[in-house]
Amino acid sequence: MVQFVDKQQAKKSLSLSGETLKRYRLQGEWIEGIHWVRINSRCVRYNLELIQDWFHNRHDPSAHMRAIEFYQDSLLSNQKKSIRKKS
Repeated sequence: MVQFVDKQQAKKSLSLSGETLKRYRLQGEWIEGIHWVRINSRCVRYNLELIQDWFHNRHDPSAHMRAIEFYQDSLLSNQKKSIRKKS
C-alpha cells in the first residue's frame, strides 16, 4: 500500500530539509500526482516509496519510470473489474 506522508515525516524519513522538498517539487524533479499530491493550498503529501526509488534511480530514468508505472497500475482506479458468473 502506498504511503503518503506530511512534510515532517518526509523530512525525517528522507533526511531532507523542508526547503529541499519544496525545491524538488517546484523545479519539477518530482511529478505532482505521482511523487506528491496537493490536498489543498496549504497541505502537501509525499509518496515516500516513489521518492526513495527516485533517489536510487536518479541516473536511470527508465528504471524509475518502471516504478511509476507499477505504482499507477496498482491504483484501484486502474484495476480491472472482476466478472461474476451468475449461478
